[in-house]
Amino acid sequence: MDLAPEELQFLSLPDILRESIAIPRRSPKTFYFITLTLIFPLSFAILAHSLFTHPILAQLEDHPSADPAQTRHQWSLLLIYQFCYLIFLFAFSLLSTAAVVFTVASLYTSKPVSFTSTIAAIPRVFKRLFITFLWVSLLMLVYNAILIILLVIFVIAVDSQNAFLVIFSFVVIMVLFLGVHVYITAWWHLASVVSVLEPIYGFTAMKKSYELLKGRVKMACILVFCYLAICAVINGIFGQVVVHGGEYFGVFQRIVVGGFLVGVLVIVNLVGLLVQIVFYYVCKSYHHQGIDKLALQDHLGGYLGEYVPLKSSIQMENLDV
Repeated sequence: MDLAPEELQFLSLPDILRESIAIPRRSPKTFYFITLTLIFPLSFAILAHSLFTHPILAQLEDHPSADPAQTRHQWSLLLIYQFCYLIFLFAFSLLSTAAVVFTVASLYTSKPVSFTSTIAAIPRVFKRLFITFLWVSLLMLVYNAILIILLVIFVIAVDSQNAFLVIFSFVVIMVLFLGVHVYITAWWHLASVVSVLEPIYGFTAMKKSYELLKGRVKMACILVFCYLAICAVINGIFGQVVVHGGEYFGVFQRIVVGGFLVGVLVIVNLVGLLVQIVFYYVCKSYHHQGIDKLALQDHLGGYLGEYVPLKSSIQMENLDV
């Protein structure tokens, strides 16, 4: 991001993507290790977890056991797999976000960058991201509760053959899923960046990211929708070829396709993390909120246990808000 801060607001979607892809060239070794240790395990788990759960689900659906104890054992095993997967997904998602955001911000402020310093900063960054994530989870609970209620209304409408109620419920559900879900995801990603780069987190970071999104909601939703669509296509192909394609594809073919798709998802996840950071700077520029690189450098140094001045332009900006 060699552009002047006031010029960032004029970046288009292709420009944001181009700037994001160029960032790892400034410290290839650091991003190589971040990708290998954090983003690759995350991407592999996203695709490979179905390899463990599919056999159990197939056994429960196609060959239900007459022994209740065996059935309970299979369900318990499935729940354990899912629980471990969600914990792993949550942990590595936040770890990857912390590592990439800290590294890019360090490059932006010309602060020395290394994989060691990034790893050293992660524990302090992780706590802030975790608290912000809890607030996002609370928001998602409300969203999912409303969605479930609408699904129940939709089922009742279908049973009662009420055409108006069916159409109304379907439209609202689609708007909630495509519109609100995408917006909340964009809101969460921006709040995660705010939690790392500014001395606020949790509800305050959510409030700040909400303000930053104003005027750039359409761009944010397009970026998130494209990311989710690409991930859905990758997951769909992986499921059809690797998980369910045993009758049509040989073992070697499935391994090659699976490895290729994991590699593609690694690239997509890395670029996605880089894009959300560049988009943060675009939003700051759009709202004419200057970024003092020295103050940001001091703030990042706080994650490494360095001395942080009591006052900085970043902190004063948030006090004014």
